[in-house]
Amino acid sequence: MGMRAMLPFLPYREPQLLTDTLKVCDVLQNENKQKPLLVTDKSIRKLGLTQPLEKALKSAFGKVTIFDGTVANPTTQNVEEALEKYLKNNCDCLIAFGGGSVMDCAKAVGARLACPKKSLGQMKGVLKVRHKIPLLVAIPTTAGTGSETTLAAVITDSETRHKYAISDFPLIPKYAVLDAKLTLGLPPFVTATTGMDALTHAIEAYLGRSTTKKTRQEALMAIKMIFENLETDNKDPTNEVARAKMLHASYLAGLAFTQSYVGYVHALAHALGGKYNIAHGLANAVILPYVLKNYGSKIHKKLWKMGVFAGLFGNKALKQEAARAFIEKIEEMNKNMGIPKTLDIQDQDIPQLAATAEAEANPLYPVPVIFDAKRLEKILMQVRAGKID
Repeated sequence: MGMRAMLPFLPYREPQLLTDTLKVCDVLQNENKQKPLLVTDKSIRKLGLTQPLEKALKSAFGKVTIFDGTVANPTTQNVEEALEKYLKNNCDCLIAFGGGSVMDCAKAVGARLACPKKSLGQMKGVLKVRHKIPLLVAIPTTAGTGSETTLAAVITDSETRHKYAISDFPLIPKYAVLDAKLTLGLPPFVTATTGMDALTHAIEAYLGRSTTKKTRQEALMAIKMIFENLETDNKDPTNEVARAKMLHASYLAGLAFTQSYVGYVHALAHALGGKYNIAHGLANAVILPYVLKNYGSKIHKKLWKMGVFAGLFGNKALKQEAARAFIEKIEEMNKNMGIPKTLDIQDQDIPQLAATAEAEANPLYPVPVIFDAKRLEKILMQVRAGKID
């Protein structure tokens, strides 16, 4: 039985959910922790989002250590800086407060603390951490990555710019805080690209060949909620109901893809993110329709099922037309939210980008159709040109 076939049956656990950031102090007290390292980034801190929690932690524990140096697509060096701060201040737990990059950074710090003799590169891949990490509380500020529920941390090697994932069960946060107030006022483009990231998670999880009844249901719920709420969310940053629904959808998509994995959209997005530092959600949003079209008739039935569940069309719709309508809906959402149809990819980089994506996806990702590097090169050319020939 290959790793891919085993994926849905491994011992997953789900984080305990909270909806109020200030409850984190109670959680730490219950867990007998009093020296958290708050991992965040400068823009989140500048927006003042961490302020109420910083204040609450200070009054509960006397002091709080903060690392706000997380960069987009965190690097191995970035993780080492955060780790140093954790050790220097004798911290005993981690709070990740931010988007996917912040959560990746905090998880990677946890992995380094769990395995001090191993570099991050040595933990690359699946089930290489194995040891318990310090208590981790994840507080997402975007409705997108679903990282608060996943077992993966995506890291970029500072030297080679190669991007890779570290995936193991101890990296699943013990607590996740889905507090819609933190996502109010998020810039529209960030709302759009992170929302499309969540949609990509749900669609790729549903299309994969190692799904379970539970992950299919989670993916369908997430897809329906994203189609219904993302554009509202994008137009009106103060709509707390839509924000809460998007956070929940992102969380469900995270649960689905943690067990059922992703596909070529992610593999290509990771390659582009590593090479050009393109934001992950943006890369996913642009690439998604191209990969779905390249899968062809093999996925028409599943696109029809997703579309019927999301209310895009009735169940009398013909499979081929339904599939086209489903992909057009994604393209229309991208267009309405100002997401481009193309990415700036250099000709000479295409063979290497395709090889990197192929090495990531094959044989681990349970994709509905297997592409070789040549086919991935063709997709990258389509993304660069903004059209499929």
